Amino acid sequence: MDLNMFRCCSGLRLLGYLIVVLVAAIVAVSYYAVVVVTWGPHLLDGGSQWSFEYDTWQAIQIAGKGRHGERFRIILWTCVLIIVQSFYPSFIPEIWKLTTFIVLVLLKARLKMFSILQLALLTWSYFMVVVQDPGSVPENWKPSVEEGSSLTASETWPSSDGLERRPAVGYCSHCQNGKPPRCHHCSVCQRCVLKMDHHCIWVVNCVGARNYKFFLLFVFYTFLETTMDTLALLPCFIKFFREAKHHSISPSNLAITFLAFVLNLAFALSLLCFVIMHLSLLSSNTTSVEVHEKKKAVRWKYDMGRKKNFEQVFGCRKALWFFPLFSKEDLEKIPALHGLDFPTLTEVSTTSFSRSVLTAIPNTCPVELCHHWTGSAATTFVSAGRRVGFGQFTFRWAVVDGDEG
Repeated sequence: MDLNMFRCCSGLRLLGYLIVVLVAAIVAVSYYAVVVVTWGPHLLDGGSQWSFEYDTWQAIQIAGKGRHGERFRIILWTCVLIIVQSFYPSFIPEIWKLTTFIVLVLLKARLKMFSILQLALLTWSYFMVVVQDPGSVPENWKPSVEEGSSLTASETWPSSDGLERRPAVGYCSHCQNGKPPRCHHCSVCQRCVLKMDHHCIWVVNCVGARNYKFFLLFVFYTFLETTMDTLALLPCFIKFFREAKHHSISPSNLAITFLAFVLNLAFALSLLCFVIMHLSLLSSNTTSVEVHEKKKAVRWKYDMGRKKNFEQVFGCRKALWFFPLFSKEDLEKIPALHGLDFPTLTEVSTTSFSRSVLTAIPNTCPVELCHHWTGSAATTFVSAGRRVGFGQFTFRWAVVDGDEG
C-alpha cells in the first residue's frame, strides 16, 4: 500500500488560528524585552548621567521650531563656535562627550522610528498573507484554445453534462476540475491552489499566486525585525553572564529578555536561509513545488529573466514594492498576478522571431508568387541559401534581419 505523506499534513488544520496567537505572543515578548526592559530605563531616566544635556538638547529642538527658528539656530551655533574657539583646549573632553551623546540620541531616535515602521509593515504583511486568498481554480475551468491545441484528442476529461472535454494542462481527480499551469492540489486546504508554493502553518494559509508577494515581504520584514532585536538584546545577554550574581533588573524581566534573545536569534538565523532560498526561487521564477519537477538539463520555460520574474511577483510600480498591495495598473497588465496565465520562453521566442523575414523565391515562378514566411516554427528547417523541393517549385530560403531572441 502506497503511503501518502501529504495526508499527514491535513492535521495541521486543527491548529487553526492558534498559530496567529502564537506569532502575536512572540512579537509581544520581543517588543516588551526590547522597548520596555532594554530601552525603557534610558528613556525614563533621561539618559541617566546625561539628563541635563538631554533636556538641553530637547529645549534647543523646541526653540528651533518657532517662528524665528532658523535665525535662532544660526545665532546659537555661531555662539557655540566662538566659545569653542576661545576655550578649545579646556573643553575638548566635554565637547567630545556632548557630541557623542547627540549623535547617539539621533541614531537611537532614527533606529526606533525605523523599528516602529518596520513592525507596522511586518504586521500589515502578515495580516495580508493570512486573509488573502492565494488563488483558486474557477469552477468548470477550461483551457484556452492555445493551451488545448497541443493536446491529443484521446486526452479527455469528464464534465457534469456527460460529454468529454479536452483536458486543461492537468486534471485534478480530487476537485473534479481542470488544473491551470503551475497549479497544485493542497492536501491541507483540500483544494487546488494557483501557482502553489507551499502551505505555511505560520500564516494558516497556502502561499500562491495572489499572496506570494505578501509572504515574501512578511519573511523579509520578520528577518529584519528579529535581527535588530537580537542586536538590541545582545548587550543584556552578555551582561547576564558577566553579572551572574548582581542583576539590575528583576528576575521576571531577566527571564523575558533571555527568552526573547534566544527566540529572535533562532528566527533570524533560520529566516536568513529562508530569505536566500526564496530569492533564488524568485530570480528563476520557480516555486518550492516546481523545484522538484523541472529538469536541470533544460532551461525552465517560465524563466523570463530576473527583472521580468521579479515584476511577475511584485509588479512594475517600484513605489509599491515594499508594501503588501498592488496597483490597479499592475493587476490589469500582468496576468501572472492572477495565477491563470503565465508567459513562457516559447511565446517570447515566437514574438521576437516574428520580426524576421524569411523569403521563399521559386526558381521557375514569377516574382509575384514569392512567399514571405515568419514564425519560429520555420527555424527548424530553414537555413540561409538552402534549396527545398516542394512539388513543381524549388524554394531558396534566406533569413533576413533574423532575431531569434
